[in-house]
Amino acid sequence: MRSMRIFAVSIGILAAPVLSYAQETQLQPAPHTAKPAAQSTMSKCDSKAPLNVSSDAFAGDFETKVGTYSGNVIVVQTVCKLRADKVNVNIVAGKPDKIFAVGNVVFVTPSGTATGDNGEYDLGATPPTITLTGHVVLTKEKNVMRGTRLVVQTDSGLAHLTSPGSQGGRVQATLQPQQKQDAKPKKSTGSDTVPSDN
Repeated sequence: MRSMRIFAVSIGILAAPVLSYAQETQLQPAPHTAKPAAQSTMSKCDSKAPLNVSSDAFAGDFETKVGTYSGNVIVVQTVCKLRADKVNVNIVAGKPDKIFAVGNVVFVTPSGTATGDNGEYDLGATPPTITLTGHVVLTKEKNVMRGTRLVVQTDSGLAHLTSPGSQGGRVQATLQPQQKQDAKPKKSTGSDTVPSDN
């Protein structure tokens, strides 16, 4: 029982960083794909910061070194949050190697939200990357982008959204122009009054 608690605690400090949008988005081809990708700069989350994990249940497998959180899983890291139906954490040499989020995956930051069917946080990659797949939707304020695969380099915040397997294989975006505020009407003063001829 003591070893199970130790394993649970070691798993309980794991999570994935969350994405958010910058205000400007550039379109350019992504490496290794014939279709155009949406490239954007995302805000960064410190992958070394402490994490808090809560779920309805937890199971640890000592043979495979996999910890599984299930049921309304919520992972919080500073201002970043991950939600999913289930989260699996792979441990290698006593440290997290990969984190898998399955079902209704939502990444939230103060500046934006990304959703997908599945997510993977690869801590062993250089640099570490987080990938969302399935029906991927990125939202910042009223701007919305849709695809099937989002890959983010968590160190630099550089992100690529592509749409392999979708109809036409193209990223779809709805971007709202910034609205200019109307000038406030000038207040009338006594000096603006036109004298009467009477």
